[in-house]
Amino acid sequence: MVFSPSRLQSYILLLVSVVVLGTLGIMLVEGLTPFDAFYFIVVTIATVGYGDISPSSIYGRAITIIIIVAGVGTFVAVFADLVENLLSREERRSRRRKINMIIGLFFSEFGIEMLRTLSFYDACIGNIRKELHISATWTSSDFQRLKGKLDSHNYCLSPDPANLVELKEKLSKKKEFLLLLLENPVIFEHDSFTDTLQSFFHLTEELMYRKDLGTLSRSDVSHLVNDINRGYRLLVFEWVTYMEHLKEHYPYLFSLAMRTNPFDREARAEIRD
Repeated sequence: MVFSPSRLQSYILLLVSVVVLGTLGIMLVEGLTPFDAFYFIVVTIATVGYGDISPSSIYGRAITIIIIVAGVGTFVAVFADLVENLLSREERRSRRRKINMIIGLFFSEFGIEMLRTLSFYDACIGNIRKELHISATWTSSDFQRLKGKLDSHNYCLSPDPANLVELKEKLSKKKEFLLLLLENPVIFEHDSFTDTLQSFFHLTEELMYRKDLGTLSRSDVSHLVNDINRGYRLLVFEWVTYMEHLKEHYPYLFSLAMRTNPFDREARAEIRD
C-alpha cells in the first residue's frame, strides 16, 4: 500500500469531526461540562474506558454507540497511516541512498571520463566551460542557475571518423558495466539517470553494429551525432545534479569531484598549496 498524505488528512479531519460532534452531543444530552464531555469521548475512542463517566440516558448511549463505531475505526486508521508513513519514509531514504551510490559508481567508472572525451569534441564548450567550474562556495541557487544555462546551451559535438573509432572502443569496453547498471531495478526510480544510462547503452550498440566507421554516409554520421549529443546533454545535466548532491551530503567526496572536474583543463586530484 502506498502512503497518501491526502488520505491521512481525510482520516484526521474525520476523527476531529467525530470528537467535536461527539463532545457537543454528550454535553447536550448528558449535561456534562465541555472538558468532561471531551474526556469521555477521548477515552471511548481510545478504548480505554475508565468507567468514571458513563452515559445515563438512552440518547447518550446512542451517541456513544456512534462514537465507538465511527471514532474507534477512524482512530485506528490514523494511527496505522502514521506508522506506514514512518516506514515509507525510511524505505524511501534507504532506496535514495542506494540510487546515489549507483550514480556515484557510474561517474567514477564511466561518467567522468566520458565527459572529458565528449567535451573535447564539443566545439561550443568554450561558451560554458567557466560556468561548469563548480566551487566549494556554491549554493543551491548557483546550481539552479547553471542548470538553467544548460537548458539553453547549444551542444556542438562533431566527431570525425577517428573520434568515432575512439568513442566506440571506450564504450564497447564499458558495455557490460552499463548493462549491469541497467539490470538494477532501483535505478528506474530515478528517471533522469535512467534516461542517461539508456542513451549511452543505445549509443554503444549503434557504434558496435557499424564495422567500418570511416565509410559511413552523411546521413548515418548525422544520426550518430544526434545520439551522441543527446547522451552528452543528459550526462552533463546529471553530473551537475550529482555534484549538487555531493556538495550537500558528502563534502569529502565533493572535494575530490571538484578537483577532478572533467571540464577544467587544469584540474588535478592532488591538493595544491
